[in-house]
Amino acid sequence: MTLPHPTADQISLPNVLAVLGDPTRLAIVRYLASKEGVPLNCSQFLDLGSKTNLSYHLAKLREAGVTRTEVVGTSRLITLRRDDLNARFPGLLDSVIAAAVDDRALPAVGASEIEVRA
Repeated sequence: MTLPHPTADQISLPNVLAVLGDPTRLAIVRYLASKEGVPLNCSQFLDLGSKTNLSYHLAKLREAGVTRTEVVGTSRLITLRRDDLNARFPGLLDSVIAAAVDDRALPAVGASEIEVRA
């Protein structure tokens, strides 16, 4: 089973900005950036709410082209589409993540302090 993702050319700035305007989704992106290169299971975001709510947010991120979700058995592995986003909108993702790193208004994900590699 594969999930639909927009191609790099189909990623639009209004959709990306709208998706990243939600605090829960921005917290997910911030956490994914802190674990760059490591696909994360969707269960690692359960601190953010119910499975149904989390599924909704992860789908919105995928549909906007911010994340890639790979189906592996019963698991969903999520990664940032950094290369595609940087190709379309150079520096946008880094700027958004840098602004979100110290934002205490965002929901917390994970037990440890979030560190982002720039």
